[in-house]
Amino acid sequence: MRASAQAATPAPAWLAQARTHAQRAPLAPRVPLWVAGYEVGSVEPQVLDGMAARGALPAPLQLQPDAAGWRVDCAPAHATAALNALAHALREDGACGPWRNEQLAVCHAGGERIGTIERGAVRPLGIVTHAVHLVGHAPDGSIWVQQRAFNKPNNPGMWDTLMGGMVSAQDSLAQALARETWEEAGLRVDDLRDVRHGGHVDFAQPAEEEDNHGYMRERIDWFSATVPDGMAPENQDGEVERFERLPPDEVQARLARAEFTPEAALILAAYFGW
Repeated sequence: MRASAQAATPAPAWLAQARTHAQRAPLAPRVPLWVAGYEVGSVEPQVLDGMAARGALPAPLQLQPDAAGWRVDCAPAHATAALNALAHALREDGACGPWRNEQLAVCHAGGERIGTIERGAVRPLGIVTHAVHLVGHAPDGSIWVQQRAFNKPNNPGMWDTLMGGMVSAQDSLAQALARETWEEAGLRVDDLRDVRHGGHVDFAQPAEEEDNHGYMRERIDWFSATVPDGMAPENQDGEVERFERLPPDEVQARLARAEFTPEAALILAAYFGW
């Protein structure tokens, strides 16, 4: 089923505001973060300034401010070690997001990976992350959606696509899609039909919910697939409250009432062809 076939109305009034909301400047000024000679993110200067003044930066870490921002001086081969030393220092100073023991890729502007870092540090350091979502529809066109668990740190209890998750450092996009689809929805990608890449949405906005001087920069690749009749999602990792199978007009009504996460709203808008 093509996404454009779902579109029955012009783009709704809420969509322009949602797109503007997804591209917002930081709440406070930020300066570039350079690692091994590459610009990879940004920081609020006072965060690292304060840590340096308190002696909270690890001595072996060659981290210093200059006219271009804050710079981690290391050989490219040592970028991962330096990045994670910085992540641990942020954690000890209470300036890190929730610690996940999960490594995410760190890339320069050209898209080449230079290292990896603990997931909890990416927002304070303004590092671009990569996520994947799946829009699942039934053969009759109804759409499977999930309600996020109420203990989730971000957007608890809000509605979301069938699956959404981060692409970790060891994942390809296909591997992340398969893993997250199983963990969140208990479905095997190979059992779904008409799996296709729908496109991507980009976010650049303050990480307000984390209260950690963070900035969210993320690319989300989204896919769509048919969930065959007789097959229903079942959460495996405890991060989903429940699933519902809804007609498209009900999904659109909930979008208009801002019941979906900002990420899901833009993905579903693209799915509907808006």
